[in-house]
Amino acid sequence: MSAQQQVQDCLDFIDASPSPWHVIATLEQRLHAFKFQRLDEKDDWCLTAGGRYYVVRDESSIIVFVAGRKNPAEHGFKILGAHTDSPGLRLKPNPAIKSDNLLRLSVEVYGGPILATFSDRDLSLAGRIAYRTANGKIASRLVRFEQPLLRLPNLAIHMNRAVNEDGLKLNKQTELPLIFASATDQQLPSDQFTSLLTGASGLEAQQILSWEFNIHDTQKGAFWGENQAFYANSQLDNLTSCHAGITALLNDAALHSGNTLVCAFFDHEEIGSESCKGAAGSFLPDVLERIALAQTIDKQGYQRALANSLMISADMAHAYQPNFPNAYETGHKLCVNQGPAIKINANHRYASNCLSAAAFIDLCQQAEVPYQKYAHRGDLPCGSTIGPIASAKLGMATVDVGNPMWAMHSVRESAGTLDHGYLIKVLNQFFAAM
Repeated sequence: MSAQQQVQDCLDFIDASPSPWHVIATLEQRLHAFKFQRLDEKDDWCLTAGGRYYVVRDESSIIVFVAGRKNPAEHGFKILGAHTDSPGLRLKPNPAIKSDNLLRLSVEVYGGPILATFSDRDLSLAGRIAYRTANGKIASRLVRFEQPLLRLPNLAIHMNRAVNEDGLKLNKQTELPLIFASATDQQLPSDQFTSLLTGASGLEAQQILSWEFNIHDTQKGAFWGENQAFYANSQLDNLTSCHAGITALLNDAALHSGNTLVCAFFDHEEIGSESCKGAAGSFLPDVLERIALAQTIDKQGYQRALANSLMISADMAHAYQPNFPNAYETGHKLCVNQGPAIKINANHRYASNCLSAAAFIDLCQQAEVPYQKYAHRGDLPCGSTIGPIASAKLGMATVDVGNPMWAMHSVRESAGTLDHGYLIKVLNQFFAAM
């Protein structure tokens, strides 16, 4: 594939995945095409050498793996970590607000989005509904509204004269409810919202027990710039890393390498990873241990496998924006289309150290992929990601990397077209290396 074709496939992946729950469904479609078998954590696992498997926890975290023909105790696991969630807005449990002949839906801020970027956008809903089946069991169903349903209209400049000097500031409680419909005197606000859910899901109102909905931007991903040098979409942080990881794993050279390959994509990274399905939970340790046990590796062999392993934690990095030079560390200005970045922080906000960084550099050199190094300004708080969390749980060598991007946590983010192909290439080198 050309660089543009790889990015277009990534944009299609993102456009099909407007919530963490939809991310898993999109991944499952790709995995089924490669004959991957879904496992249930409630069942006993019987794995075969070279077998292709995946397991899902709570419908928004997934671990995909190939059971290697090589003994993990001797050769370790090759793990790529990323996350399925993105910062934004989520509906509150009782969202409908009726006032001034309008119906609005109240929202809660999820993670750390740039709130101003949600104004004047064509927004809609995507998520899951939990319901009672005919036989009395509880099940879930994905729901997505592709057409624009919601909007956060800006205040006219005539009423906010300082907006261009002071920036758009939105009160998280009073100024974020999204306009949804004209109110009617005949119908209660909750009834209007319930009618929306029943119409989209095909369920009866009395079946619906609970739901979770993400606010998503309905605009599709697109290329921009001369010669399609750049691309833009929502959720580049971090679905581009998920796409790069799964694309590299599904490459024929990786699948037939004999290595034990793992892609671990977690929900809840944007809110700290402290959950049953986050990187700070037991999901990855549980699965790795079960892989070892299914291959008759004892406890000591499992510990040896961890010691012989490397995790690449892939999350997007901050590209240099020349309009704001004072936001960046001198000597560490990441340029788009010049390769993935190794993220380094002395206070271990990133898991990289000189040895794990050297391992990634070696992979880049073998794959003939350019690379960069990133450090954050010392007088600005540094973000973090799943790398330090997951590596601490496992005691595993880890390197944090990511492709440069602009406007991280905006509802519309941008990145360089060449970089996506670079990351896929180096990750395939990682998975396929003997």
